[in-house]
Amino acid sequence: MAGDDLTASESAILVVLMAEAREVLNTELRERYNLDVRKPQRDKLTRLHYVASRKSGSTYALQLDDKGWVRMQSDLDFALRGASALGAALTALQANLRDRVLARSGCATLAELFAVTDVRASASTAAADPAGALAARVVSAYRALADAPGAWVSLRRLRPFFADVPREDLDEALRRLSRSEGVALAPESNQKTLTEVDIAAALRLGGQDNHLLAIGV
Repeated sequence: MAGDDLTASESAILVVLMAEAREVLNTELRERYNLDVRKPQRDKLTRLHYVASRKSGSTYALQLDDKGWVRMQSDLDFALRGASALGAALTALQANLRDRVLARSGCATLAELFAVTDVRASASTAAADPAGALAARVVSAYRALADAPGAWVSLRRLRPFFADVPREDLDEALRRLSRSEGVALAPESNQKTLTEVDIAAALRLGGQDNHLLAIGV
């Protein structure tokens, strides 16, 4: 993405967090991959909303944020002096994941491809009822993100799963779902915690901006 000026190391961090597709401790990254996300990198990637981070004991918990998933759909620069083969390998991996593997998988985005659970609607549902298929995708994406049935999931985290869907179609699917039993949309109770991305992801419904989705309540 023009203007973000990511280094090869910062691009590589995004790839690792994409592959993990979950919140992971920096200590675990060091143990598994010999990767240490240091403060300048963490602060920069957090500022860009590519990575979400929080303090966890003496270390930090990290995961790919909403804009990070979208960023992974565009070319990254892995050029690193003295390690051209490594840069070429990572460039080839990312490009082919996006351009070949993603297309064959039936997933619409890399967020779907790396989700812990399958978030796709069945082919028969998609053909017979496109609107219903989109609602089914929302439910599946929610289940991939929620810690438990009925847990609140921010729309900021949900929307990257639908980069292929016009916003108005996704908003309509969310409105339809909100009328179903066991589904709730709500505003964030602590408005001071909202980021610009949270505000942009909100759904206007019932005269208020809603930031959170729960299914199975």
